[in-house]
Amino acid sequence: MALRKWLADQLFTGSKLLGDQQVLIADESGTIVEIVPYPDAGDNVESLNGILCPGFVNCHCHLELSHMRGLIPAHTGLVDFVFKVVTQRHFPDGEILEAIGKAEDEMIASGIVAVGDICNNVLTIGQKTQQRIRYYNFIEASGWLPTVADTRFHRALDNLKAFTRANLQLSRSSIVPHAPYSVSDALWHAITPYFASKTVTIHNQETSGENAFFQEGTGDFLRMYNLMKIDNSFHKPTGKTSLQSYLPKLRDAATLLLVHNTFTSEADVVFAMDHARSQQQDLYWCLCINANKYIEEKIPPVDALRSQGAQVVVGTDSLASNWSLSMLDELKSLQTSFPHIPLEEMLGWATENGARALGMSDVLGSFETGKRPGILQITNVDRNELTTTTAVKRML
Repeated sequence: MALRKWLADQLFTGSKLLGDQQVLIADESGTIVEIVPYPDAGDNVESLNGILCPGFVNCHCHLELSHMRGLIPAHTGLVDFVFKVVTQRHFPDGEILEAIGKAEDEMIASGIVAVGDICNNVLTIGQKTQQRIRYYNFIEASGWLPTVADTRFHRALDNLKAFTRANLQLSRSSIVPHAPYSVSDALWHAITPYFASKTVTIHNQETSGENAFFQEGTGDFLRMYNLMKIDNSFHKPTGKTSLQSYLPKLRDAATLLLVHNTFTSEADVVFAMDHARSQQQDLYWCLCINANKYIEEKIPPVDALRSQGAQVVVGTDSLASNWSLSMLDELKSLQTSFPHIPLEEMLGWATENGARALGMSDVLGSFETGKRPGILQITNVDRNELTTTTAVKRML
């Protein structure tokens, strides 16, 4: 099989930015052969501008909501956003399936090679059978009323079985909770046995009202339950933040993926990291900054995460809550809000960290011999900073 050889201004391995004298060698399938100094690379080396980078790993997406692009106005706040998703997501299957296909095309074109995808139904299975992207299918369970726990559990279990029967060879699946404010104790009890040895994700502290609800039984979620005609009288505040209230229920998971974290305090970061260490769990914090801006006009506490040595990954959320499904757009927004964070670090969040979080680092995330991580060219980078014209192209 013929080899491809590339020499770029810089080469990002998944963890380090190397200079302009390192050549990436891969076969025509995209499998990495080696990285060698330019004098040792031999003939037929292709010279490129910009940075060579492994494919992006999008750790949080709702592909099934792609038909809702632009349907919900920006800056509604989480409660009204959730209510609109629940009440307005029902379109003819044909329209939903067409939007799913277009959204996957968009992700591929923007350099995404793997996705942690939230699934409340089976409508994405057909697209995923094409196996153009690797997926971790997070089969979501939700139901705040204890009386619906059995029905909602079996719905999630049926969806898990459907994904399993589809034999998606490049994917894996697990049952996960939607959010602490939407899973009753009875439903937690039903789904907990399905956490063992899995990556389990949850929407965490996406709005300030989430902490108020668990600490004091107050806040905007009371309005949401009224809108949804849900009797919330059974709820007893824990006196603790949302994260400290639910995290012990995830102790059986092998890997934890906390998403959004927009209103997570540094004390909660410390609590979560200490708890994960005590349970011998890998813990990752997923940033979806453009969705946070779209819904709540807030940004996540990235400096607090970094100061504690947290493992950070990146996601796009859905087209219901974002202007695009571009990881590069997420990195540009992160750089705008946190210009002191090195590009090398952010690229690691979007590649190697993401691959580890989804349990796909044996294949993706870095340029190591035998891996097939996808090969991207990132152009128009100015002195290790992304610009408004920075673009990405998939090479293999």
